Amino acid sequence: MAIEIKAPTFPESVADGTVATWHKQPGDAVKRDELIVDIETDKVVLEVLATADGVLGAIVKGEGDTVLSDEVLGSIVEGGAAAAAPAAAPAAAAPAAAAADAGEDDPVAAPAARKLAEENGIDLASVAGTGKGGRITKEDVVAAVANKKSAPAAAAKPAAAAAAAPVVVAAGDRTEKRVPMTRLRAKIAERLVEAQSSMAMLTTFNEVDMTEVMALRSKYKDLFEKTHNGVRLGFMSFFVKAATEALKRFPAVNASIDGNDIVYHGYADVGVAVSSDRGLVVPVLRNAESMSLAEIENGIATFGKKARDGKLAIEEMTGGTFTITNGGTFGSMMSTPIVNPPQAAILGMHNIIQRPMAINGQVVIRPMMYLALSYDHRLIDGKEAVTFLVTIKNLLEDPSRLLLDI
Repeated sequence: MAIEIKAPTFPESVADGTVATWHKQPGDAVKRDELIVDIETDKVVLEVLATADGVLGAIVKGEGDTVLSDEVLGSIVEGGAAAAAPAAAPAAAAPAAAAADAGEDDPVAAPAARKLAEENGIDLASVAGTGKGGRITKEDVVAAVANKKSAPAAAAKPAAAAAAAPVVVAAGDRTEKRVPMTRLRAKIAERLVEAQSSMAMLTTFNEVDMTEVMALRSKYKDLFEKTHNGVRLGFMSFFVKAATEALKRFPAVNASIDGNDIVYHGYADVGVAVSSDRGLVVPVLRNAESMSLAEIENGIATFGKKARDGKLAIEEMTGGTFTITNGGTFGSMMSTPIVNPPQAAILGMHNIIQRPMAINGQVVIRPMMYLALSYDHRLIDGKEAVTFLVTIKNLLEDPSRLLLDI
């Protein structure tokens, strides 16, 4: 019995996907819940697992093919046996040939097998019988039908692989390599262009003295990690906490435009940009306004591990009302982050640098960070954007304000 292998059901935010890798080939034995094929979307790579034990039959969608939600990718022959090695094929065929020579009165194939072979145009002489005395069973014909259907897909696979392979052009010692853009990179490019062409985007800057946050972290990081079962205290949780407090005070920064309507969100789903081997991804901390520092740090650490392992789910990257990105991780001093539509703003963190500052008429060395807030000017006025950023600055320079709600 052949069981269809289908693509996952994609959410509304994902139109289609691309077959990235087949981990099994036609004739290979598969076990239930074993990884068979990866589907790459513009957000994550989805794993398709076997739903039954058996043998991989026809591959309908080869690597590089575009697939829609719930579309058939191939099939599994339930209970089938893995294909024998080529060297053993003549030996396996010998009993069938011997049975054929025995005469017409001694049937080579079971009636059900013979009928199935006629319906699918299968020459019984080419089928190796596994039944008693070389008798051809229905399962033998099912496997032959699956191999026949998979032949075009298998033939097309080298061509698809060749099309996706890097093209290297050499002119003396000057070489160029042309590599197809991944779906994730293509989607990032599309959304960046969309953001710049569909909104009136501006960026405002400020700087924050990180002295108090760094002192607080240094004083309590060991106790924090011990109290919260190994969760480390970083800087990002302070920024998320400060941002959610500022979003309460300036709801337009947490809003979005839907046609001619402004949607004000009564919650803060904060996207945190995370770097992975496949590119930048933005998983979302749901209801971040009600999370503790430990819950925020644990959520970010979990997202980071999933991103590195390619295990982020689409649901974890869908939505978001505000985004924070930290270019300082890579040494960036200043940047103008691009808003992620339909959100209205994004906060950019940067590198912490020891700089001379004038404090109360004296020059002192302080750990300073530049902050950048890019925002949609159609929704957020300049005064609102500047005041929002100043609020974050004040909360970080005096973290006790976060506790006192002032």
